[in-house]
Amino acid sequence: MGLSYEIARGLLHINAVQIRPDHYFTWTSGIKSPIYCDNRLTMSYPSIRSKIADAFVEQIEQMEWKPDVIAGCATAGIPHAALVAQKLNLPMVYVRSKPKDHGNENQIEGKIEKEQRVVVIEDLISTGGSSIEVANVLKGAGANILGILAIFTYGLEKAKQEFTDAQLTCQAITSYDEILKLLSLDGIISKAEQHELEQWRLSV
Repeated sequence: MGLSYEIARGLLHINAVQIRPDHYFTWTSGIKSPIYCDNRLTMSYPSIRSKIADAFVEQIEQMEWKPDVIAGCATAGIPHAALVAQKLNLPMVYVRSKPKDHGNENQIEGKIEKEQRVVVIEDLISTGGSSIEVANVLKGAGANILGILAIFTYGLEKAKQEFTDAQLTCQAITSYDEILKLLSLDGIISKAEQHELEQWRLSV
């Protein structure tokens, strides 16, 4: 089994993925969802966070162009970006959701220069909006975005369209589909519940 499978298994083991079909979670975007993935928990598990960093490094090594800088999305992408930057011996920055209201009023923390190639690290992709905002901030600073890498994606059509419109590529280590398959395999959800959860995504 590859890193994708191991990480999906790890997320389930630490209860980073929660299923609540009778009482939906509410995302920041307002979308109601029967499943929630909290990848912040991975910071507390050295084995899992190390595998996540290794998986990101594998994805980066397969890119046509290599990055000059690794960028983390605040806040959940920051620790993973730091680990990846350390493994690749590359500079790192992180991008705030909005500029600070004091000091230098930075939105990008760390040093970024024009024309530098940047890979953006995110913890998960739901609608894709926050990742695209981070990429746009970096573009505004003159960076070239090679792509966005995430631990997990829900695989929503809305997100796919948003990335296409923004002319950005996005790749995730594991996905909603893989998690559902494992939950069904383990008997945590029935085939009928798996189908219902698959239909939910089509309805979003």
